[in-house]
Amino acid sequence: MAQQGVQLDREAFSCTICLDLLKDPVTIHCGHSYCMSCIKGFWDEEDEKKIHSCPQCRQTFTPRPVLGENTVLAALVEQLKKTGLQASPADHCYAGPEDVACDVCTGRKLKAFKSCLLCLASYCEKHLQPHYDVGPLKKHKLVDPSKTLQENICSRHDEVMKIFCRTDQQSICYLCSVDEHKGHDTVSAAAERTERQRELEVSRQKIQQRIQDREKDVKLLQQEVEAVNRSADKAVEDSEKIFTELIRLIQKRSSDVKQQIRSQQETEVSRVKELQEKLEQEITELKRKDAELKQLSHTEDHNQFLHNYPSLSQLSQPTDSSSINIRPLKYFEDVTAAVSELRDQLQDILKEKWTNISLTVTEVDVLLSQPEPKTRAGFLKYANEITLDPNTAHINLLLSEGNRKATFMSQQQSYSSHPDRFTGCWQVLSRESLTGRCYWEVEWSGRRVYVAVAYKNISRAWNGFGRNDKSWALDCDSKSYKFWFNNISTPVSGPRSSRVGVYLDHRAGILSFYSVSETMTLLHRVQTTFTQPLYAGVWFYYFGDTAEFCKLK
Repeated sequence: MAQQGVQLDREAFSCTICLDLLKDPVTIHCGHSYCMSCIKGFWDEEDEKKIHSCPQCRQTFTPRPVLGENTVLAALVEQLKKTGLQASPADHCYAGPEDVACDVCTGRKLKAFKSCLLCLASYCEKHLQPHYDVGPLKKHKLVDPSKTLQENICSRHDEVMKIFCRTDQQSICYLCSVDEHKGHDTVSAAAERTERQRELEVSRQKIQQRIQDREKDVKLLQQEVEAVNRSADKAVEDSEKIFTELIRLIQKRSSDVKQQIRSQQETEVSRVKELQEKLEQEITELKRKDAELKQLSHTEDHNQFLHNYPSLSQLSQPTDSSSINIRPLKYFEDVTAAVSELRDQLQDILKEKWTNISLTVTEVDVLLSQPEPKTRAGFLKYANEITLDPNTAHINLLLSEGNRKATFMSQQQSYSSHPDRFTGCWQVLSRESLTGRCYWEVEWSGRRVYVAVAYKNISRAWNGFGRNDKSWALDCDSKSYKFWFNNISTPVSGPRSSRVGVYLDHRAGILSFYSVSETMTLLHRVQTTFTQPLYAGVWFYYFGDTAEFCKLK
């Protein structure tokens, strides 16, 4: 009781504005007391209304009352402080809207410290003490403060629900078990909790194992990122070195050609000047001879003329100039033509090899565990536009529809000779190489068509798709399917369809053939390792059969 008295005193001598012990207490006309600073601050906010009120009873005062310290109350507060009165709990100890409040506290309630599942009540630390001191209460089940205690009360019988009905999967009270749940499979809530707790622990173990597995996966992926970055940095560095060497080599060859041209220029100019000097000397000599002969022709003395003529009439051996003006000279134009030819050849090589380099770069694909699509819409995300390469088509195959369709003809087509052309089997390959994840569809008609993929270097002679280790083919005829690889056939079951879908995950080594109609049905899947880019192809058996690579985008 003494303790309760202290609590009452604490509340009586506390300011209802700051919730602390009164400081410089004042008592207003209605009889309520406040800290001097608290009530002044409250009324300062009401000054604009010119009416001032009591924060507790809302009695109004006009004009604003003059405040004076209540010396008796101040003395009492000081005396009670000396006898052990403590300050009221800090504001954060009181229950807010989101907190569980003590069910025993009166006035402003404190936060609950524990909730009792048997009492169905929540207690602050002070009011919880009997549960630690009183024998019967010690056996009660205490839990963290809960707002849902009333949910443990049966709404029908107003009893604590200590039983669990497995038949209806709900908590019930004892009266429920002998009434509407009579004959049901019932156990104590504690027993059901124990069993579910075991299941929970198993679930947690599975979750924790998955967490460990995913953490390992994350670590592996981080290592993969670092490996990709290191490899890319090294490839850039090495490529720059190689291209620098190529540039340096071209610059050296340019310097060599320049030096050779200048050297040959010097040689030829020297030869020309040497011949030019000889000709000029000959001209001078001839002019001198001509002057002497002219002078001799004017000599009147016949004997002297005849005496001097033999020596003057003899001419020196002329300089050989037969090579002059024999043909129009090109000088160094042929060198320019040769360098231009080299440039064109380098451009062709760079263009061809650049395609290979670009494809090699795009082939870099970190193999993540992405499942094969389950729906046609999923496959269409990887759709590829396939066109056929006329340079590979057998001469009996007619290409049409923008080189997307092939027809097996009895008459030969006027194709030019090409090393990539198939000469043994009536087949053709795509122009595009296939890497990464790809999907395409082939609409076929006739008696028998092979839908295939192959490496570029497959034999062009008598070696059809699927009859070697460089190609994989689905043999489609009007009655059945067969899969061919390395000249070994495998029977394939599945619904007949004139359209075949092909899915390729090059990096993962997955090749799948599907029957495509209103639904997609897997016919055959290959799991292997592809060592080169693949090319789509078709192979025919009978005249008039067709195969068209469908537009999917």
